[in-house]
Amino acid sequence: MAAENHDGAGARCVLDEQEITRALRRMAGEIAERNRGAAGVALVGVRRGGVPLAYRLRALLREAEQLDVPVGAVDITLYRDDAATALPAPHIGRSDIHFPVEDHVIVLVDDVLFTGRTTRAAIDAIMDYGRPRAIQLAALIDRGHRELPIHADYVGKAVETRRDERVDVRLDQEGAADAVLVSVAR
Repeated sequence: MAAENHDGAGARCVLDEQEITRALRRMAGEIAERNRGAAGVALVGVRRGGVPLAYRLRALLREAEQLDVPVGAVDITLYRDDAATALPAPHIGRSDIHFPVEDHVIVLVDDVLFTGRTTRAAIDAIMDYGRPRAIQLAALIDRGHRELPIHADYVGKAVETRRDERVDVRLDQEGAADAVLVSVAR
């Protein structure tokens, strides 16, 4: 793996485009191995950052297992434990799960695992659709600082961060290469 790079704005690159692809390929392989293939698996991305990752994992699972797994998305805005105080005028996105969760092992996909509160909210959102056989968690970046007893089953990379830092996962941005950057939050 390449050494961490710093850009001119003081951000350090912890994963470049090739490293993101390798991490996702490894995660897809681990998902298939743990679940004895991809049959019965569905991917649900947490809006926003987890959704494109879920679709990339789907493509990698299709390549490895010759099987299309269902993909959905959840918006956790109304499930946040601070929704009443931190979101006076919340922008609520759409949740799209168009398959029966009861028939699947749901792999919840997010770009960054931090305190665990987003994951808890996403689990609550999924449970409103039914009771899946199991829920597993895949995160491209695990940055630590957990406040809830939540861990990822599949991790692209664990990155040590300070609480005052921000992790920015950049995917499919016009004219920019995919990257994961860590910088001081402003």
